[in-house]
Amino acid sequence: MVVGQKTALGRTRKHQTVTVLVSETTLTVECGDGGTRVIRRTTTPPVRSIKGQRPRTATSVS
Repeated sequence: MVVGQKTALGRTRKHQTVTVLVSETTLTVECGDGGTRVIRRTTTPPVRSIKGQRPRTATSVS
């Protein structure tokens, strides 16, 4: 799910990591095997989450 929109990529890409490029009208999905798929956006909210890009800090273990 990206920007609140579910996209189906098929069983061949199950459990694979993909890169998604978001523009105002499309989602471009780049797969690890060189395949690219362009999907029209059906939602309008902007990308707000940068959770995957921020560094994680470990909590202290007692």
